Amino acid sequence: MAAAPLALPRLGFLRRGRPILMRIAQAIPVVVGVVIISFVLTRALPGDPAVYFAGPTADEKSIAEVRAKLGLDKPLPTQFAIYAQDLLKGDLGTSLTTGQPVMEDLARRLPASLELTLAALLLSCAIAVPLGVLAATRPGSWVDHLCRVLVTAGVSMPTFFTGILLIYIFYYLLGWAPSPLGRLDFIYFEPSRVTGFFLVDAVLAGDWETFFAALRQLALPACTLALFTLAPIARMTRAAMLSALSSDFVRTARAAGLTKRKVVYGYALKNALLPVVTTLGMVFSFTLGANVLVEKVFAWPGIGSYAVEALVASDYAAVQGFVLAMALLFVALNLVIDLLYAAIDPRIGFKAR
Repeated sequence: MAAAPLALPRLGFLRRGRPILMRIAQAIPVVVGVVIISFVLTRALPGDPAVYFAGPTADEKSIAEVRAKLGLDKPLPTQFAIYAQDLLKGDLGTSLTTGQPVMEDLARRLPASLELTLAALLLSCAIAVPLGVLAATRPGSWVDHLCRVLVTAGVSMPTFFTGILLIYIFYYLLGWAPSPLGRLDFIYFEPSRVTGFFLVDAVLAGDWETFFAALRQLALPACTLALFTLAPIARMTRAAMLSALSSDFVRTARAAGLTKRKVVYGYALKNALLPVVTTLGMVFSFTLGANVLVEKVFAWPGIGSYAVEALVASDYAAVQGFVLAMALLFVALNLVIDLLYAAIDPRIGFKAR
């Protein structure tokens, strides 16, 4: 009988953690499906990596030797069995374009894309959410019109055009920005690698000169992506706030004599955050995989440009590693969104979803 109270906290922890484990278990078939589909689709892509790497002057015998060396002469089921066996060991293969293990390439390039994407989303949220709230509380005002103009401009302007325009203004004309050539200027050394995020690693190392140098390099590409991502966030914030402000509970709160600030930020905004969080997750997923144009414009060594180079060369291992990494990130992102739902509104749980 004395051991029962000690077991209660453990049972509570298991009860709270069980929905998370169930979500992870539900994601396993999705990941398996992504592995199978990516394997089949890469083999269906036009082009032959053996021909690409044998060279334009290679004869059929040389191409056959390269194909046998790459294991492409085996039947597809045998190739998939070998790939799945290596995958279970944590081996994603070797990239033919870089000559490095795909795991190392992804570990080196993924933090660059994540740092750029997260910086852009933080910047866009800092602008879009307050702007959407102000536009909803002041419909028809200049703030509302400004929100519509920014949303229209952000959606209509391609990211590569915005990036080139910002480079022309802030680097070429004004000279305020550093040269758009990667994550760090050549006169600086990379900080000691801990997380792969230059800003975080520089802070951990106490190297503030490198931190501000990396921040300057990050500013223009982050602004380019932020101008693109703030459009859906601002639009959803405005629509969700308009819906929340017209709800019965807001009218009741106003009738009870609560202040406007309490009604807007304490009740309306909290209920409007759920669709905003959903939109934010979708924008993050889309931006992480589609920021290749920004990476190309700013010579940013991210995962998007890595995937495009692998596709051009029909580099099967690199393409499959990229798709698998994106799938795992999306699964993790969906889990984080579910946790945010429960944190914003405790009435929403995993079972309800």
